[in-house]
Amino acid sequence: MRFTPAVALLLALTFGLAGCSPVTVQDYADNRPQLVPEEFFQGQLTAHGVIKDRGGKVIRYFNADIKAYWKNGIGTLEEDFMFDDGEPERRVWTLTPTGDGGYTGTAGDVIGDGQITVAGNSMFLDYVLRIPYNDGTLDLRIDDRMYLVNPTTLINESTMKKFGFRVGAILLVIEKRSD
Repeated sequence: MRFTPAVALLLALTFGLAGCSPVTVQDYADNRPQLVPEEFFQGQLTAHGVIKDRGGKVIRYFNADIKAYWKNGIGTLEEDFMFDDGEPERRVWTLTPTGDGGYTGTAGDVIGDGQITVAGNSMFLDYVLRIPYNDGTLDLRIDDRMYLVNPTTLINESTMKKFGFRVGAILLVIEKRSD
């Protein structure tokens, strides 16, 4: 079958754009084990990760202890980080179900509400994080993508953006500990 140059170009553009469609959490809806935030984020967890600059170079390492619990349907994640340079950091997330299978996530250094969607073995969290920078602060859009790879291990990859440009990434593993 032959196509005119105009039809061939249109087909190429159509298939090219289809290949660029964004990945959504629903793409993982059939994946197992199923991630249920109320079950995985319950009890003691640990996290181990790296922060990369925009070129992909690791610039910081960290470990964290996480105490996670749910009360009256609201989740709390108390995260205590220790960075390789000895700097401690604490973040306390509150996870509130939205009634449509999603959640909102809030924390002291998060601007507004983070939007959480869950499907299959995956959980995506989109939020704006305010971080110290020089003598002020910097607001970064964070695209967190979490994948439960077995009942006790979750892999989290995050992209950090400013003005729509990628400025860094975070890669970490969260492990559920026996109570």
